[in-house]
Amino acid sequence: MSESAHTVIISQRYPPEKGGNASRIHDTAVHLADRGRRVTILAPPPCYPPGNFDRSWKRQQTERVDGITVRRLWSWQPQRENPGLPRRVPYFLVFALHATLWLLVNARSYTTVVTSTPPITTSIPGLVARTLGKPWLIDVRDLWIENSVALGYVDEDSILVRASRLFQRLVLHTADRITVTTQGLGDAIAETYGDELRDRFSVIPNGVDTSLFEPRETSPSTDGGTRSGPVIVYTGNIGSAQALEPCVRAMQYLSNGDAVLRLVGEGDEAARLRTLTEQLDLSDRVEFVGLVNRKEVPVIINEADVGLAPIKATEELAYAIPTKIYEYLACELPVVVTGRGEVRRFIETSGGGIHAESDPKAIADALETLLEDRDRRSAMGEAGYHYVVGEYDREDIAEQLDAELTALSAASSG
Repeated sequence: MSESAHTVIISQRYPPEKGGNASRIHDTAVHLADRGRRVTILAPPPCYPPGNFDRSWKRQQTERVDGITVRRLWSWQPQRENPGLPRRVPYFLVFALHATLWLLVNARSYTTVVTSTPPITTSIPGLVARTLGKPWLIDVRDLWIENSVALGYVDEDSILVRASRLFQRLVLHTADRITVTTQGLGDAIAETYGDELRDRFSVIPNGVDTSLFEPRETSPSTDGGTRSGPVIVYTGNIGSAQALEPCVRAMQYLSNGDAVLRLVGEGDEAARLRTLTEQLDLSDRVEFVGLVNRKEVPVIINEADVGLAPIKATEELAYAIPTKIYEYLACELPVVVTGRGEVRRFIETSGGGIHAESDPKAIADALETLLEDRDRRSAMGEAGYHYVVGEYDREDIAEQLDAELTALSAASSG
């Protein structure tokens, strides 16, 4: 690794914000730095979930954390839960323009650029870097446009969607390299934006920090041991892509009246699910923990009996594998998943859990199956642990990304 190798990673979210990609970008950057690469993160001030962070009005803030430089570039920061499109667009666009300006001013200081999408606006500075002759790798985690249409956020025939798809096509055909989190995502991108893109793909999965997420001996409760019943846990974003409503409704059908569903996190759907919980008279069986420090998440997972990873069973989400699945299995926690495609294949291949349809009774049956059989939970947890630790450690995944960046730099200089 050349000492002059300096990679700028542009991400809309970064810790202390919560969510799978914020932690993924952090862990990747740390491991890249450990391998001798100089890393700078460009991110807006912490904002997500809206309302959980104070607004910042500073044009730029710089901090040195875990061996990497984090530059917070000012952007509009929505404060209202589940902000509409008029509030989201300035948040995305102002940051993208600010990051573009930073790349222009500091063009001589970096050698490669990585942009993480969604949102697609992070690709604006990537395009500019490419015109400056800098190798550009785009990290695609989500079919953002297609998902926004499927979830009803935007109209498929709208000018915004048509323009966004044209922009996404330009981005994908301009970037030097495209990394995707699953093969299914790569296939979906190729089908949507051009089969010739397949030669530019590399699959670099989400993975897990196995030094943080590991099995621990803990009490099966986070309330000091006063709860005697089993704990079902969900950690992460409480958003529209997650099939959490049927999970809440499933608690009505569990025969074990002491079992509790613990929802750890916040998001656009949290308020609605709290209301639903009250309407169903399930407040004693569904707990909303809210946001917690990332270091607390492994403790919470280890105190649970079963993990939940529900995503909606739509064609648009068939490529997705939630990061939380890797984290559960790294802690030897068996999982009940919903969804189709990659998530079902992953859980069946790993042996770490059960797939259920996105239906309250089907989810309840799957949970019942695991809660009533300690030996099966143990066997699934152990199988999932060995599978994830052997294949999806983020340190090894960062090594793959480092190799991609080194190859891009070599090709550029050659």
